[in-house]
Amino acid sequence: MVHSRNRDGRTLRVAGVRTAWRTIDDGEFFCPSCGGDRNYRRRTGRRRLVVLGVPVLSRGDVGPVLECAACHEHFGTDALDHPTTTRLGAMLRDAVHAVALAVLAAGGSESRTARETAVEGIRGAGFTHCSEEQLVALLAAVGADSVTMDIELHEALAPLAPHLAAPGRESLLLLGARIALADGAYTPAERTVLASVGRTLNLCRDDTERLLDVARSTLS
Repeated sequence: MVHSRNRDGRTLRVAGVRTAWRTIDDGEFFCPSCGGDRNYRRRTGRRRLVVLGVPVLSRGDVGPVLECAACHEHFGTDALDHPTTTRLGAMLRDAVHAVALAVLAAGGSESRTARETAVEGIRGAGFTHCSEEQLVALLAAVGADSVTMDIELHEALAPLAPHLAAPGRESLLLLGARIALADGAYTPAERTVLASVGRTLNLCRDDTERLLDVARSTLS
């Protein structure tokens, strides 16, 4: 940026580079600066050399960037990889539901205590109208198809895992453990499902075993 002073001693901007922005899209994202859900504008720009306020030479394109409608900070488009708070809540509800259903399908569906524990966990996650009847109907629809259940579990947990701190991922595994233990000791099938939950949540095998032991000792 080049400046000069006029006769009054005030600084004048003689030359510099300015960016002319153009909005190409908008939406909602989690703003890293504000720390919450905000509206954004996806923008591209063209940099120009300006002399005495007049654009004289193109200096290339800029962007695309995301501009927060609240703080007006600019971020790379990878900021959209972080789910909004609303989306994250929905992902967590789906994950709790998937874990509960998978553990019940592994052997606890006949136990009313296990079903009640599952319903309690699902309602606590936000599905307030969940009932035993709904779970039983879902289990009947899935049947003994462990492949389908494993796919559902992976689709619910894998996208969520990178956005949860360790305590959040551990709490999901512990929920599954409590459901499995509601009708007695872990069965081999339940352990297989819980091990899959741990792997998909990026928990190492030792941490998974430790948490399963913690859940068992807590209920004993």
